[in-house]
Amino acid sequence: MNALDTFLFGIYPYIALTVFLLGSLIRFDRDQYTWKSDSSQLLRAGQLRWGSNLFHIGVLFLFFGHFFGMLTPHFVYEHFLSAGTKQLMAMVSGGIAGVLGFIGVTILLMRRLGDERIRVNSKTSDIVLLILLWLQLALGLATIPLSAQHMDGSMMLKLAGWAQYIVTFQPGATALLADAGWIFKLHMFLGMSIFFIFPFTRLVHVWSGFGAAAYIMRPYQVVRARRLNVPAGQTQAPNSR
Repeated sequence: MNALDTFLFGIYPYIALTVFLLGSLIRFDRDQYTWKSDSSQLLRAGQLRWGSNLFHIGVLFLFFGHFFGMLTPHFVYEHFLSAGTKQLMAMVSGGIAGVLGFIGVTILLMRRLGDERIRVNSKTSDIVLLILLWLQLALGLATIPLSAQHMDGSMMLKLAGWAQYIVTFQPGATALLADAGWIFKLHMFLGMSIFFIFPFTRLVHVWSGFGAAAYIMRPYQVVRARRLNVPAGQTQAPNSR
């Protein structure tokens, strides 16, 4: 399994990230008309509101939680937060967000497969993507009981160390996962695979969501009323309303 682990967790992460970044850039450059969420709201809006809201709330919390939790070095917070306490916080908050996201994606998947009109108008990638997200959330929830078996935070530190080694191009990342259970590894592999297929699915619209956040930093646009040259003695310009 050493050679397989080396490929899956030492080489495949870079393949997935390269396809994720370059693929998104190429799709934006060549196929901008496909850069959308392809909402099926017009076909049936009944369950979409609940499913979409629960899914997005849960997944966005999990994304930023994983991003900052995995990539923040331990020395940054060890003086005021122990590894065990951080793990407990991650289990509770991540568990709640995971349940919300899992309920949401279950509703969306049932809606897409159970409604004939939506199913006929769905792409294969839409259904495959929902199934992968459903499995990924289920695996994430399944890691919580395993994490509860070692509340000292040791496994969490190893998983975070692996992520930090990968993004900083340090050798030896795979060795940190030697004691990780297969559920952890499958969860990580499926997560990387979702990044791999990201540019080829409707997930690309996520970039637009982050891009829209840039408008918060955009300066106000000053709009002035157009001044009309009104001759002396005339209160309104001709043909103006």
